[in-house]
Amino acid sequence: MHQATKILTLSGLSCMIMACSTPVKQYDQVAVETTLPVAPSPMTLSNQALAHTRKMIAPASYIAVMPTMERPRLEQNTEKYQNNAVNPVHRVADQAVSTFSIDVDTGGYSNTRRFLNDGRLPPVDAVRVEEMINYFDYQYPQPKSIHPFSVSTETVDSPWQANAKLIKIGIQAKDLSTSQLPPANLVFLVDVSGSMDAADKLPLVKQTLRLLTEQLRPQDKVTIITYASGEKLVLEPTAGNQKDKILAVINALQAGGATAGEQAIQLAYQQAEKALVKNGINRILLATDGDFNVGITDFNSLKGMVAEKRKSGISLTTLGFGTGNYNEQLMEQLADAGDGNYSYIDNKNEAKKVIQRQLSSTLATVAQDVKIQVEFNPATVKEYRLVGYENRMLKQEDFNNDKVDAGDIGAGHNVTAIYEIIPAGQQGWLNDSRYQASTKTDTMKKSEYAYVNLRYKLPGQDQSIVLSQAVKAESRALAQANNDTRFAIAVASYAQQLKGGQYNGTMGWDQIIQLAQQSAQPDPYQMREEFIELAKIAKSLAAKKN
Repeated sequence: MHQATKILTLSGLSCMIMACSTPVKQYDQVAVETTLPVAPSPMTLSNQALAHTRKMIAPASYIAVMPTMERPRLEQNTEKYQNNAVNPVHRVADQAVSTFSIDVDTGGYSNTRRFLNDGRLPPVDAVRVEEMINYFDYQYPQPKSIHPFSVSTETVDSPWQANAKLIKIGIQAKDLSTSQLPPANLVFLVDVSGSMDAADKLPLVKQTLRLLTEQLRPQDKVTIITYASGEKLVLEPTAGNQKDKILAVINALQAGGATAGEQAIQLAYQQAEKALVKNGINRILLATDGDFNVGITDFNSLKGMVAEKRKSGISLTTLGFGTGNYNEQLMEQLADAGDGNYSYIDNKNEAKKVIQRQLSSTLATVAQDVKIQVEFNPATVKEYRLVGYENRMLKQEDFNNDKVDAGDIGAGHNVTAIYEIIPAGQQGWLNDSRYQASTKTDTMKKSEYAYVNLRYKLPGQDQSIVLSQAVKAESRALAQANNDTRFAIAVASYAQQLKGGQYNGTMGWDQIIQLAQQSAQPDPYQMREEFIELAKIAKSLAAKKN
């Protein structure tokens, strides 16, 4: 099984167990098999250059870059990724409303980092812009109203298109301390099949689960199930203060056998239901490379089963590991279907990030089925496009339909979305219509670019609540924007460049790196410093490819 994962930390029971979902109908995508060479190629750095790059990219205090183990080199890469076409440009006169589900997954960032650190550019379909942006923390204001999150917007000149502007929408969920979190019923579902017998798979899974175990409180309980050729209950529900007992089971895990994932998932839900905590946190943590090859292996059947099981109040978070046969498509969408999060863990430092600093936001959900709908004002906006969120798009009518599933937000989590717009009267991506009637609106409406509506449900509720906010028709130069906005734009530019740079205009790697450097503070965990080094690696690899 391979590397795609999302992590929890009971001190923050946050990023891993949080829950992010999308309508099941959105899951019917095409699996893409990549055949990336593992031997040196025009896209591969020399050993000497790669060794130098690895030194550069490993900030002493942070987490992520190079793992401490050498990954096995496979002769053929059969990793699977969802194929999502980049969001198109829309003419406001034709389609003024944009609707999508919230997404707090971050696995795409760490998975892409793994490719770059191995001296390869990532497959285009492995790059999801929103997961790159949302990997980082931004200083949005804490909510001060009855709503469990705040909404803030900022509009700046776009560095990608001469006449365009970028509208950044930031959502900040209320924070909860560990003591405020309800009791947790966690089921560790661990893939111990033969494909997990690699340094960056089962050994890293065990390190991750040990970190999580250290965060457990007495009121929490853990069940451990393993699966290979068959599934096995190796630890009955055990209180969080019995750490030695839990760790002994984790330390004894060994890999071997085929991969029968479907029956194991069924058993995990059965055990979670037996130990269900009313009004508590009930979550399955699936640690695997996603390479199911026994039992139900059909992609849509697995998603459908998980989507049905989430109705029991038990969510599913996926933690991805490994290379070569990693099924990222399955990992990311199982988490979506299961109202959970997806994280990819490429080294112990990433495990620490997800577990120790983000556990509360992944485990404790403060808002469910969060949908965003932006209505653009034809008097002030001519064209727009949503940056990322391709596999989170919803129909306009889905916004008001409480039966349509969407993503969840965990305690303390923040989410960012960016729209690029062409103001009215400016030349954009599309030609003007010869016969289109001019739009007349009053002066008040001309003071707004757009109107943002967010619909959500409180945990356990069936009826949704709406929060609305206008985006004023005013903007500032990019250089005058705050560091968070400029850094988010740098990350979006980086992701777009990795996907081919279709909408980056004249902005290249040098400009992306410069913008990131200028907005790199505050950076308490050196995450932004690491990003800058990754962008430099990507620039070098892209130059070799060309």
